[in-house]
Amino acid sequence: MTGGDGSRASVADSLRMDEVEQRRALPELTIVVPTVGRQLVRQALESIAAGSRWPSLVVVVDQSDGAVVGGVIERLRGAGMSIELVPAPRRGPGAARNRGIERVTTRWVVMTDDDQLVSPDWLLHMHRRLEAHGRAVITGMVAPGAPGVPSSTSDEEPAIHTRPMLHRDPLFSGNMGVSMDVVHEIGPFDERASLDGAEDNDWGYRALRHGVPIVYAPEVQVTHLAWRDAAGIDATYRRYARAQGAFYGKHLRHGDAFIALRATRDLLRGPWLFLRAMLARDPDLAMLARAELTGIVPGIVLGLRTPSPAHVRGR
Repeated sequence: MTGGDGSRASVADSLRMDEVEQRRALPELTIVVPTVGRQLVRQALESIAAGSRWPSLVVVVDQSDGAVVGGVIERLRGAGMSIELVPAPRRGPGAARNRGIERVTTRWVVMTDDDQLVSPDWLLHMHRRLEAHGRAVITGMVAPGAPGVPSSTSDEEPAIHTRPMLHRDPLFSGNMGVSMDVVHEIGPFDERASLDGAEDNDWGYRALRHGVPIVYAPEVQVTHLAWRDAAGIDATYRRYARAQGAFYGKHLRHGDAFIALRATRDLLRGPWLFLRAMLARDPDLAMLARAELTGIVPGIVLGLRTPSPAHVRGR
């Protein structure tokens, strides 16, 4: 459907008042959406507006100049959605999530990203899980919008994690919900640039160490859009690997024996992945292997050398 100027009509433009009233059903919940000004943020916010339930507030934390997000926010406000725009000049996902959390006055906070589309019943399912698991972090499926999209999972089996895992981190911060009581207990995301790309792994690890379960609920689903080219995916893998190493180094600095085991596993995994990639002639797997081989050790060294602020340390 297109508007009179030839542009695609938005969800906000097509909402009827009875639909708006139906969506105002979750007054105890705020959504935080960090953005760096990608054009995709329009689709992300429109998918929230198209959902079967609305929150009491959407907080858009904008780490760009604001040129992209302003128009869609005004349209959604005109349709009745409550949205707050928070300019945040400091870059990084941890900083963006923290600036959004600082604006939350509701019982629950839910997060998604500017390159993800939420499913129509995403918020409804998230709210049900939050109500059922009061002192837990809820995370869900992040379906890849195309093959090879980083930071995605299509696992259809629900799970409750009560302790850290040796082979992976269970939290997807682009699809998570939690009570503000738990947020205050765990503390903020680590905003340091060295952890950009693993700040959610660090926060989830701290939550588990505090005895806070992480519940994986596959019905709480978003789709991670494909927008990176091959060079962009390679750069993302390298950033993730270095940040993961910094996450390990941060906790190794404080004598964490489990993280020592976890880091050893990853250091051994890189050569194994590279061998697999060469045998299978798989360029995507080779890209991931090279990132781990070149990024994890420098990240660990950086994490070991850098003191952690007390409010973002684990137990």
